Amino acid sequence: MSDKKTMKALLLRKHGGLDELEVTSDYPAPKADAEHVVIRVRASSFNYHDVFTVRGMPGIKVPLPVVIGLDMAGEIVEVGASVTGWDVSDRVLVNPLNKKKGLMGEMLDGGMAQYCRVAADQLVGMPAGVSFEEAAALPVAYGTAHRMLITHATVKSGDRVLILGASGGVGTGCIILAKHLGAEVIACTSSTPKMQKLKELGADEVINVNEVDFSKWAVEKYGKPQRRSYEGGVDVVINFTGGDTWHPSLRSLKRGGKLLVCGATAGYDPKEDLRYNWSFELNIVGSNSFYDDNLQALMKLIAERKMRPVIDRVLPLDQAREGLRLIAEREVIGKVVVTP
Repeated sequence: MSDKKTMKALLLRKHGGLDELEVTSDYPAPKADAEHVVIRVRASSFNYHDVFTVRGMPGIKVPLPVVIGLDMAGEIVEVGASVTGWDVSDRVLVNPLNKKKGLMGEMLDGGMAQYCRVAADQLVGMPAGVSFEEAAALPVAYGTAHRMLITHATVKSGDRVLILGASGGVGTGCIILAKHLGAEVIACTSSTPKMQKLKELGADEVINVNEVDFSKWAVEKYGKPQRRSYEGGVDVVINFTGGDTWHPSLRSLKRGGKLLVCGATAGYDPKEDLRYNWSFELNIVGSNSFYDDNLQALMKLIAERKMRPVIDRVLPLDQAREGLRLIAEREVIGKVVVTP
């Protein structure tokens, strides 16, 4: 264990804009207690959730100051007295959900620091062949996508899968996993410059939703969904935006199609039209969070070179606030990783 008394950390002292984030070099370094380990953080990645944490969320009282960052990977440098099965130097990915206190980087200090104290039951061993940066990109974005598509068995080979918000962390994860499953992928973005990159990631079709109504596009491309046959429309729509995208998502689906939901970044109370649900026998499938088995399966895919997470850039801790600005303003494709 490092004998450092203090460390560098990205600290949130009060809610507000990104200028409330500060990289400090004198934050107290953590010590392991009986059921915890301390890891040397080698990589941590941002999620849009971090933007919400900085701004403050109604009904969630964050204990401030707090080191932000949900996703992290590193190596163990100190092991608590009651911890078994883990040793100093083990390479680990951290499941960001602490079973007693809540999310890392929100209810307790997270990964945007040189060191982090982590409950032993949050640790997931990293196989050889997976880098810290790749592992740190996984939990919130790819874990969510993996559970939604693979655990719930919602996508199969040959399906037409339309993905809204395709350029973000969850969206790029859905592209990669849907292609891994053999699906035809239609990626929706709101930025023309991002369209070519999404093609390079494997999307078969790319739509700029600021210029094209994706539901009308789907009907023109695949035909109008039919009530008494399975012609027309797409098989699956992945929608974690909600808001104004909900109703056109229903219009895009073929009879028996699936609408997959794991969030509502643009609004959780959208206009609904139940006629589509029964007329086309639609399936609305919710998916919440992720578990260790999702993270283990993803790392196995990486180790076997069957997938790679999409990392837009890797930044040092001193530039972490700029990294979160890029996430907040949706200027990246995939993940922003920080190496503290």
